[in-house]
Amino acid sequence: MNERDERADDETTPSNDEPPAQTDHDETDETDADADGDSRSLGVGVVTVATDRAIGNDVAGETIMTLLKKDGHEIVIREHVETEHDQVQSVVSRLLDRDDVDMIVTGGATSVEPDDITIEAVEPLLEKELTAFSELFTTLSYDEVGTRVIGARTIAGVADGIPVFCLPGNEPAVRLGLEGIILPEIHHLLTLARATDDDADPGSDGEGDDLEVEGANGDEADVSADESESKSEPVDDEGDRDDLETETEREGN
Repeated sequence: MNERDERADDETTPSNDEPPAQTDHDETDETDADADGDSRSLGVGVVTVATDRAIGNDVAGETIMTLLKKDGHEIVIREHVETEHDQVQSVVSRLLDRDDVDMIVTGGATSVEPDDITIEAVEPLLEKELTAFSELFTTLSYDEVGTRVIGARTIAGVADGIPVFCLPGNEPAVRLGLEGIILPEIHHLLTLARATDDDADPGSDGEGDDLEVEGANGDEADVSADESESKSEPVDDEGDRDDLETETEREGN
């Protein structure tokens, strides 16, 4: 797949950025989302990777930022780097160390051209890969571009509790990845990714308390059983002595 040709085609394709009319059902959904805490603003680090364009004419990067802001998120940092493996890896690694970054989205250099190195640079940084993301992206892309999707590559994963998504560097792919997959699931995914950190206290979710209560009851039951056995031992010993005396008398007779 030639990303440069795709970008040229994409830029000449009109797009409708006007949001759909809001209905009562939409308002209800937004209210429910607010109640569940799923509409909170996230801090996002955006990285575009390309040699043939600068940050001033980076259509894919602008699309990423526009869609994220439209969904209520904050762009805390935007980086534009050339297609150089170590540079891409260093930038993403630096974003992972920031306290104000909740999610990282990269765009560009993910295809199979010789200088497409984003996936190779980012993959070693991921602790857990989200393989379903690439599979779903491929499925949805096939509906749009057919078999040309064979040349498209994506990757997503989690590192240090931060979801990382690497998208192709063309506007349709960015829209598909963000609107079709990432934005609808990012809050749930972030909750899962940080569950270990949030639940570090064993009693924070009540499970620890239940475990302690169960253990306490079990210990009390064991103690009661031991005490019962201890109380019955003298009776057993006395019976043994009676049996021994009876047997001795029989031998004497």
